[in-house]
Amino acid sequence: MNQSGAIELRPPRPEDRTAIIGLLAASLGRDDDPRFQALYAWKHEDNPFGSSLKVVAVDGERVVGFRGLMCWQWQQDDRIVEAVRAVDTATHPDYQGRGIFTRLTLRALELLSSEGVGFVFNTPNGQSLPGYLKMGWQRVGRVPISVRPRSPLGAVRMVQARVPAERWSEPCAAGEAAGIVLADVDALSALFASQPPSSGIRTVRSPRYLLWRYGPETLGYRALVADGGAANGVIVFRVRRRGAAREVVLDELLVPGADPRRTRAMHKLLASTVDADYILRAGGRPVDGYLPLPRQGPILTWRAVCDMRMPTLAEWDVTMGDIELF
Repeated sequence: MNQSGAIELRPPRPEDRTAIIGLLAASLGRDDDPRFQALYAWKHEDNPFGSSLKVVAVDGERVVGFRGLMCWQWQQDDRIVEAVRAVDTATHPDYQGRGIFTRLTLRALELLSSEGVGFVFNTPNGQSLPGYLKMGWQRVGRVPISVRPRSPLGAVRMVQARVPAERWSEPCAAGEAAGIVLADVDALSALFASQPPSSGIRTVRSPRYLLWRYGPETLGYRALVADGGAANGVIVFRVRRRGAAREVVLDELLVPGADPRRTRAMHKLLASTVDADYILRAGGRPVDGYLPLPRQGPILTWRAVCDMRMPTLAEWDVTMGDIELF
C-alpha cells in the first residue's frame, strides 16, 4: 500500500495488462481459465470500432480496480453515433466497499465527454443496475425477446432453466465455424447492400464488423448458409448451457432484401439443424414459430455523454449480438 493510503486512478500502462486480465478472471471465479486473455484482446484491443477506453485504480504499483468501456457505433438514418458499451469492471476483494467502481466509472465518463462520445449503453444484471442508476443511467426498457421450442421436452426444460446462461458457448457440430463463413466478404457485402434501411437506431454493420464480432474461435459462434451459398442467406448463432437446457442464441440473420420467404426458410433451417432445446432471438413478434417471452429480456440502459436525448425502446433495432453478455 502506498504511504498516503490513497487509491490513484489513471489510464493503464502496457505492463498492467496481465494484472488487469487476472483481476477480471478472478472476479468471475475463473482465474485459471486461459480464454480470458483472448477475450480481453478481442473486446478491448481488436474491436473495429476502436480500442476501449480503460481506467485502472492502483494502490502504489498494484492494480486493484479496472473499468473498460467498449467502443461501438450506431446508425440512425444518415447519422453515425459514436458510443461505448459498459462491459468490464472488477475490484480486488481486498478493496471492495471503498467506492472504486463508482470512481472508475465517473472518471471514464469525464474522459468520454472530452472525446465527443454520444452515450453509454449496457444491459446490467440485477445486482449492478442500482449502482448504474445512481450514476445517472436511465432505463430504456426491457428488450423484447421471443422463443421457439424445438420439442415439448425443450419447452419444459426452458421453463425450468431459471438460472443465468453460461458465459462460454457449448460445442456444436451444426453448420460451420462462423469465422469461415463470415470471411466471404463479397457475399456479405452483397447481402448488406440489399438490406432495406432501418427505421430505428442500429449497430453499424459491415463484413469486417461481423467477422470481428462472431469470428474468433474462442467465442464458439457457428453459421448456417442458405442453398447456393452465403450470398443467398446467412444465420449466425451459438449454443450455450442454461441449467439443464441447451439454448440456441440467434444473433444475426441476413437474406437478400430481407425477403420474408427466405427469412422463414432460414429460421426453419436453424430449428431443424441444431441440437438444442429452444431458440432465442431479439424481437417479440409471434412469427416463424417464435412466441414472445414477456418480462424475460435484458434491461437496456443508457447514459448521456454528449447526446442528451435517450432513444425510446421502440427506436432501437437490435439483434441478440448487440445485447448478449460476453
